[in-house]
Amino acid sequence: MYRFLVVIEKSENNFSAYCPDLPGCIGTGSSRDEVEKNIMEAIELHIRGMREEKLPIPQGTASAEILAIPA
Repeated sequence: MYRFLVVIEKSENNFSAYCPDLPGCIGTGSSRDEVEKNIMEAIELHIRGMREEKLPIPQGTASAEILAIPA
């Protein structure tokens, strides 16, 4: 099993997601549920392609933190 950080962003009209540890691996959707489904599929396809090309699968090293900034 692989574990990767996924960043989900809300825009005015939809959601987008990307995986910092897999450059170029992105997903979009009209709802949060849809973008989560689409990025999961994108990651699976990305990894499948890397295996077919005999490329190493990177370890998930990205992390995230929410910081509280005083006003």
